[in-house]
Amino acid sequence: MAVSSCPRVFPSFFECRSDPEFSGAPKTSGGWQRKPSQSRFFGSRLNSASAQGAILRFPPNFVRQLSTKARRNCSNIGVAQIVAASWSNNSNPSSPPPAAASSSAAAAAATAATEPIAPIGDDVALLGKEEDLKANVNLELPLETEDKEEALPIPKLSIFSCDGSLAIHAGERFGRGIVTDAITTPVVNTSAYFFKKTSELIDFKEKRKASFEYGRYGNPTTVVLEEKISALEGAESTMITSSGMNISTVMLMALVPAGGHLVTTTDCYRKTRIFIENFLPKMGIKATVIDPADVGALESALNENNVSLFFTESPTNPFLRCVDIKLVSELCHKKGALVCIDGTFATPLNQKALALGADLVLHSATKYLGGHNDVLGGCLSGSEKLVTEVRTLHHVLGGALNPNAAYLILRGMKTLHLRVQQQNSTALRMAKLLEAHPKVAHVYYPGLPSHPEHKLAMQQMTGFGGVVSFEVDGDLNTTIQFIDSLNIPYIAPSFGGCESIVDQPAIMSYWDLPQSERVKYGIKDNLVRFSFGVEDFEDLKADILQALEAI
Repeated sequence: MAVSSCPRVFPSFFECRSDPEFSGAPKTSGGWQRKPSQSRFFGSRLNSASAQGAILRFPPNFVRQLSTKARRNCSNIGVAQIVAASWSNNSNPSSPPPAAASSSAAAAAATAATEPIAPIGDDVALLGKEEDLKANVNLELPLETEDKEEALPIPKLSIFSCDGSLAIHAGERFGRGIVTDAITTPVVNTSAYFFKKTSELIDFKEKRKASFEYGRYGNPTTVVLEEKISALEGAESTMITSSGMNISTVMLMALVPAGGHLVTTTDCYRKTRIFIENFLPKMGIKATVIDPADVGALESALNENNVSLFFTESPTNPFLRCVDIKLVSELCHKKGALVCIDGTFATPLNQKALALGADLVLHSATKYLGGHNDVLGGCLSGSEKLVTEVRTLHHVLGGALNPNAAYLILRGMKTLHLRVQQQNSTALRMAKLLEAHPKVAHVYYPGLPSHPEHKLAMQQMTGFGGVVSFEVDGDLNTTIQFIDSLNIPYIAPSFGGCESIVDQPAIMSYWDLPQSERVKYGIKDNLVRFSFGVEDFEDLKADILQALEAI
C-alpha cells in the first residue's frame, strides 16, 4: 500500500535499500510492529522475497492522509530542491506539457515530479499576480492548461479590508513562491542554491530566470516576510536584515554620500545617535540635530546645507515625541532630500508613514513585529528604486537575517493586530491613571492631551502604542525602589513583546555617562520607560499601584 518516493526525487543511478519495517511486519492493536531482529532502517540481510518495500515508505495511514503534492514537498530538503533547482518561467517553451488523460499512472507520476514551479527571487512577482496565484491556489493542476475554462478563479488581495487580515495572510495565502500544502511558510535552511546546468546559471545572471544564488542575497522564507511587511506598509519593496541597528546603519551609509549632510532629531535611540555622531563623521558626513517639532530649524538646515536625508523616529525614544510626517516630507522634497521614518514605536498598524509622504519607513522587527522577545530583525520599506539601492550595500556588508528568525517574525506577525490593540488600550488607560497619581511627576504619551504633539498624533496615528514613559516623584534610588517593587514586568531592554518590560534609562541605557551628561539628553534619574505587554489590565494596574505605594 505504501509507495516509494525514490524514483520521483533521485535519478535512476540511486537505488533505495529495502526497509523491513513495514515489509510483512505483523500488525497489532497498537499499530505496526517492527520485527525485533531488524534495525530501524537497514536491518539484517534480506532476501528478494522479503524486500517488498523501499526505505522511504510511509505507514499506510500516513500515505492515505498525504496528498501527492505534500509527499513531494514534505521536507526542507525537498523544498530547497524545488525552490532552487526546479523553477522555470511559466512562459518557458521547454517546460514539460501536462500529462495526457490516457497516460499510465507511472507516466503521470513522472510528469508531476517535473511540473514547473512558480519562480521567486529578488525580482519575485508582486503579491497577487496571476502566475503566482495559480501556482498556490490551484495546487493539484498544472500551471498551464490547454482548457482555460477549467482554471479555478483567482482570489485577490482586495478581499482583505483590514490590516489584521493582511498581517495574517499577506505574502503567504496568495502569491507565496514556496509551493507546498503547508499553511505555515517552510523554513529553507540553506546557505547556497545550485543550478542544474551552466545555462541556467547564465539565465539567472542575465535575469531571464528567477532563482536564488547565495544566502546573503536572499532566501525564500525571508522573501515571504518581506512581502508581508510591504503589504502592511503599502510599499513597493521591503528588505529585512539581522537587526534594527543593522538596517539603520546600512540605510544611512547607502543614502547619504561621503561628505554629505543629514538632519535628525534630539530624541532618538542612543545607539543611532552614537553612529551618527561618532562614525558618520569618519566618512565626512555631517548632521544637524533639531527638536522633533522645530519645523523652522528643519527649513534652515535645508536652506543652508545640501541635505540628502532627514531621518527621525516618530514616535521617538524614550519621550514619544511625534514628527509631522506630511509637513516635513513636503519641505524635504522641495529641496531634493529624502525622508526616512523609524516607525518602530508606532508599528505599521498605528501609523502609515509612506502614505503620509515619507520615502522610507524603518522598523526594528525585534519589537512589535516579532512580538515575543525571542528574535532580532530589522526592515526597510519604500520604493523599489530606493530599497534596491540600500539592498546593494547590504549584500556587500552582510547582516542577512537567518531564515529561522524570519519564520519567528512571520509567526509573530499573525497576532500583531491583536497584540497591538491590547497594548494600545492598556497603555492609554495606564497613562491616564499615572498622570493622575500623586507620586508620578510627569507622563510622556502621545495619547494624552498634555503631550506636546497630541493633536498631531490624533491626525496621523490610529493608535498611540504600548510604551509609556514617566517620571517618578523622587530621585534615582526612589525610582529603583519603585521598579524593584514591581512583580509582573521584567527589568530588561527592548519593548513590544507579549511580556511587559520596564527599565530606568539612566541605568539601562546611559549608566556609562555622568549625570550631567545624561541630563543634556533629557534623561533624568527618575525616568521610567514601561512597555506594556498583553497581560490583563487589572493585573498590571494593581501591580503598578502597589509599587507606587511602596515608595
